[in-house]
Parts: sequence; C-alpha cells; structure tokens
Amino acid sequence: MTSTTVRPANATLIEQFERGLNAPICLTWELTYACNLECAHCLSSSGRRDPRELSTAQCEAVIDELQRMQVFYVNIGGGEPTIRPDFWHLLEYAVAHQVGVKFSTNGSRITPERARFLAGTDYVDVQISLDGATAEVNDYVRGPGSYDTAVTALTNLRDAGFRDAKISVVCTRDNIGQLDDFAALAETYGATLRLTRLRPSGRGADVWDELHPLPEQQRVLYDWLTAHGDNVLTGDSFFHLAAFGSALPGLNMCGAGRVVCLIDPVGDVYACPFAIHEEFRAGNLLEDGGFQRVWQDSELFADLRLPQSGGACSACRFYDTCRGGCMAAKFFTGLPMDGPDPECVQGYGEAALAGDRTVPAASQDHSRRSPTRNQPVMLQIGRRPAAPPVTACAESPLAGFTP
Repeated sequence: MTSTTVRPANATLIEQFERGLNAPICLTWELTYACNLECAHCLSSSGRRDPRELSTAQCEAVIDELQRMQVFYVNIGGGEPTIRPDFWHLLEYAVAHQVGVKFSTNGSRITPERARFLAGTDYVDVQISLDGATAEVNDYVRGPGSYDTAVTALTNLRDAGFRDAKISVVCTRDNIGQLDDFAALAETYGATLRLTRLRPSGRGADVWDELHPLPEQQRVLYDWLTAHGDNVLTGDSFFHLAAFGSALPGLNMCGAGRVVCLIDPVGDVYACPFAIHEEFRAGNLLEDGGFQRVWQDSELFADLRLPQSGGACSACRFYDTCRGGCMAAKFFTGLPMDGPDPECVQGYGEAALAGDRTVPAASQDHSRRSPTRNQPVMLQIGRRPAAPPVTACAESPLAGFTP
C-alpha cells in the first residue's frame, strides 16, 4: 500500500483496518534491549543493550514524525525502558508533542517519587508486568523477587493517586487458574487487568512447549473472557479463541502492518511486536523517508494489506471468525502462514504440529551470556543454546551508553 491507496467508501471499520491505515493507530517502540531481568518467555530475548540503539536526538525526531502523522499513542517497552537514562525526558517530550505514552515496565524504577510524577502527568499510562498472582508462579518465569517488585510499584502508583494502572499478564498454563486472583489484584490496586497471549518468539520459543496453555485451558480462558471480558483488555491477543463460538471483546483480527507495528531500539520497523525477525522487517526509519515511508510504502506491509487467502483453513466454518489465528505463532512454530494456528481450538493446530516442519532460527538474541541472580528458575532448568548475539554487546545493560 502507498499513501495514495483508495479504500472502498462503503467498507466496514474492520475492512478499513485490514487494508491498512495511513498511520498506525498505535505502535510499539522497544527503546532498549537492556533489562535487569531475564524473563524466560521474553519475546525479544532482552538482557544486553545494543550499542547502535537510537540516540536521544534520534528518538526526539521519531516523536516529531509520529506527531506529524497523528499517531495517537506509543506503547513503549524493551527490555526495561526505564533503564535508559533519557527515558523520563523522552516520556515528557512525547507528551509535550501530543503523542500519548503507554509504557510497560517490571516496576523496578517506579519509586514513590516517580509515581507522584506520573500521577501528575497527562496522557501517560503505566503497565506493570506480572505473570503470576503469587510469587511462586510469577518468579518461576520472571526471576526471584520480581513479584514483590511489581507489587511495590503498584502500591506506589496507587498511593500516589495514579489512576487506572494496568496489570499486564502473559497467559500460561501455570497462571490460567489464577484469572480470578489477577482480577482481585487489579481491584485492590485500582488497576485494569490486561491479558496477552504467550507467543513462541524470542526466548518464548525455548519455553513455549512447557508454558503455552493446554487445550482444555484455552476453553477455560475463553469462558472466563466471555464472562469478564468487558472489564479486561486483550488487544488482538485472543481472536483465535473465537472459533469456540463467538468473537470476544477487542480487535478480532491480526493488526500486523495494518494498524500496528514495532520500532526496535536501532530503528528497524517490524510488522508485529511479536515477530522481531528478519522475515518481518519492513525497513529502518533512519533511511530516507523515515518511519512514514516504511509504514506507507514498504513491500512487506503492502502484502499484508492485501486480501488474505484462507489456505488450508478456508474450508473450516470458523475461518471468518478466527481468520486463521496468529501470524507470529505460526511462523515461530514452523507452520505455514496460510495454515492453522498452532493453538487452533478446533484441534487442527495439533495435527499440523505433529507433521513435518522447520522451526526458524532466531535472527537475534540479546540474552545475557552468563546467569545472574535474577535468572528465573525456569531458565536454570535448561534451555537450548543461545544464538550468537546480533552485535558485540557488552554484558552490562548500560555498557557503551553516553547520556
């Protein structure tokens, strides 16, 4: 698609979305791969920063461009974005330029003072990652002490008067049974619960077989969302569950390259926040034309915005509801893009996974080279050997960074 593409005047909102918009409604921006944790399921294999990451001035230029394109807000993540010394400056710069900010954090730097600052700042939303309603479940995948850190951050935000923080949960087979407990935690802290799907990307590929919800748990999740979904955020995480019967609240389509995308720490633009892989790289915003050229004119995004074939799923009576499931989940499990989702609730994914397939190698890995005290129990049990790092990053998250 280019910026001159004409869309049918009588198209529905979803059809407009599928053809792509002239600017994303929102986008995810990973500011850094540096992180003080080593979560077992990290979709970007974060740990060490990439010394090529965008400078403060380059980040400001990106924000200026997003303002010109009238992007509503950015989802800032990482890594742990607050590790960057200029994070708070960039947050203020974005807000001052009419670009709202939602940032995801493990909470380690949400001190009482920072919480008071956030409570007094408009157009900022804070999302605390918590993957277990108890320390036992959470710390297994996120590392020792991470549950207490997240709860302390939520307490600081609540006590400072910050309204409607988000508790962001990646659904796993270990925490599906804690959905009511997560909802109770959200109520305790005056927060909103956000559930997302575990994707087999980054380090998540190493642990997906052990962590992704079992078929019977998929049904539990669907029934729970049917009963409570109006008060829970899901984005486009669970449209594959619609094949149980009816669509759930949220965006029931794959928004990759259509209404969302991802900017990584070095300015590479990917179609999907869950597909940080060369296969889904659309360009780099440091090249001529900047982010707008990548979004409006890249061949990858143009292909994604074309009408999609149902492929092997077209004969299924639920195809119009689930749209074949998640692109990233299929790619990282070695399934064809026009085949069933690996977690297809009608069982077709299990049959596909049992067949011949080639799981793609990771195109980059910023994981720490040696264990630290923050390493989750799950990583200590064993994982496949790490891929060579994409760059000669230093072991320290901040090595080579000049404020």
